[in-house]
Amino acid sequence: MILHTTVPQELIFPPEENAFTQQVFMEWQGIPLLVEQSQHQYRVVRVMSSDPAHYLNEQVCPGQYLQM
Repeated sequence: MILHTTVPQELIFPPEENAFTQQVFMEWQGIPLLVEQSQHQYRVVRVMSSDPAHYLNEQVCPGQYLQM
């Protein structure tokens, strides 16, 4: 089936809910983050801050691992 639409694919085919069960909000050194927990470390999924300086911090770039 081919859909010719401007609607994003995520709205037409939403991801399964179990993909988000490991994600939690946390604050690391004053920076609000959405992280995915795996064993004893957290992988940064998204920076949730409104401060532009937080997006320049290489320690919290999406994909980086935080040790706890």
